[in-house]
Amino acid sequence: MVAAGCGAAQNQAGTNTDAAITIFNTDPENPLVPGNTTEAGGSRVIDALFTGLVEYRAEDAQPVNAMAEKIETKDSKLFTVTIKKGWTFHDGSPVTAKSFVDAWNWTAYGPNATQGASFFSQIEGYAEVHPKDPDGADGPQEAPKPATDKLSGLKVVDEHTFTITLSEAFSVFPVTIGYEVFAPLPEAFFKDQKAFEAAPIGNGPFKFASRNVGTDIKLTRYDDYKGDDKPKFKDLTLKVYQSREAAYADLVANNLDFMEELPPNALAGQKYETDLGDRVVQRETLNMQTIAFPFYLKPYDNVDLRRAISMAINREEITQRIFEGTRKPADGWVHPLMKGYQKGQCGEYCAFNPQKAKESFAKSGYTGEIVLLSNTDGGHQEWAEAVANSIKNTLGVQARFVPSTSFGEFRQKVNAHEMTGMYRAGWIADYPSIENWLTPLYRTGSSSNDGLYSNPAFDAKLAEADKAPSEDQAIKLYLEAERIMAPDMPVVPLWTQNTIAGKSNRLKVANLHPFRKLDLDSVEVVG
Repeated sequence: MVAAGCGAAQNQAGTNTDAAITIFNTDPENPLVPGNTTEAGGSRVIDALFTGLVEYRAEDAQPVNAMAEKIETKDSKLFTVTIKKGWTFHDGSPVTAKSFVDAWNWTAYGPNATQGASFFSQIEGYAEVHPKDPDGADGPQEAPKPATDKLSGLKVVDEHTFTITLSEAFSVFPVTIGYEVFAPLPEAFFKDQKAFEAAPIGNGPFKFASRNVGTDIKLTRYDDYKGDDKPKFKDLTLKVYQSREAAYADLVANNLDFMEELPPNALAGQKYETDLGDRVVQRETLNMQTIAFPFYLKPYDNVDLRRAISMAINREEITQRIFEGTRKPADGWVHPLMKGYQKGQCGEYCAFNPQKAKESFAKSGYTGEIVLLSNTDGGHQEWAEAVANSIKNTLGVQARFVPSTSFGEFRQKVNAHEMTGMYRAGWIADYPSIENWLTPLYRTGSSSNDGLYSNPAFDAKLAEADKAPSEDQAIKLYLEAERIMAPDMPVVPLWTQNTIAGKSNRLKVANLHPFRKLDLDSVEVVG
């Protein structure tokens, strides 16, 4: 899209406030409903469409009130939330306490089968609205019918006040609720869900304009938005690309305005510096690349094989050769930028050790092929091939990278537990807490525990950490849980990264957010 012409609105600093910009995206996996959107392609859209109770500051990722006027608690179990007055959804209807309570109840309700349901599991009454499936999501038995469709721990006090009662004290809870699954929903959603999915109605800085599946999603500024983070441009197009390489070519040619992570071919030999010059944007971000195992599939349920695979990967060589040192080998499952991070939690299992890898592989008894799957539109082919070759050369086994489908289709297969080998995974923090790097990914039955890993001792330690009376005590217990999990190698931690992004020459300002996305509030377009 091109900038508006001579009549475009400008502020004193020469910023074109009527401009339209385009940014890179992958096709969202699901319809754009906050409680059922937990992957990056959908989250970029939800983030622009909705504003929750709290948001995370661009400078340090710490939570600050957004729609919440105040969140009060004396015991980290009962919370009283007061929301700001005068906010509206994009259809003009008011955002009320009920808007949050209804949205949370809908997301938590078992038969709705949302991906975000487990984020509400600490709220009192979750077991009644989301009964445990006796043989898991893939088993033939169905979960019992819920006794109710409303969490007993949520109560509307008045139009702008509601209370949240947790089943146990959880000191991290006020930090979690800036995640998109906690966004409010308008009454229109409950009246006609299909119509809402075709044209989502949020309460955020941008409103929905159109969607062409597989091509783009168009949003436009909501001029009645009451938040402090008002956009300084008008139209936002999230353009869907089948490969990061194609998107990068458009970025270099100034046909794409922002790309939050450049592909390996741009990093090679630091080519991006020549291509982009002062259009390079970078910062260390809260994400980690991993390889996940389908525990429901042999031979990946074999702990000795999982350990062998991890010790057979030469992280140091791959991060230097493929990523020019912009990645740092991971030594655990918690990100180094997190408060409480402890070095070396993975121990010997994350160190390249051909001898121990071969010993563990021999102990596994496996002699077949090892397959690594990944979507093909995310710039992952180079490193995935390098990882497969490292495993192949170290273990003397057939190992290969198998390119899969687009990110959206790939994630659908992951969620349906249809993986035919180990697969590329990864995590961008939902909220700034050590707990977010453990609970959603590895606790039994959690929203993003896609490989179906389960360890009762680990679960018990997490539960103990959740109800710790202080943050410092909680961190100590979360680290103990990480150490309990380490020998199981539920996923292989690969690397964290200094993210290299890029902007077009039309963007005067465009900053990266710690959660590896464009900080929309920062964007200024040349006048």
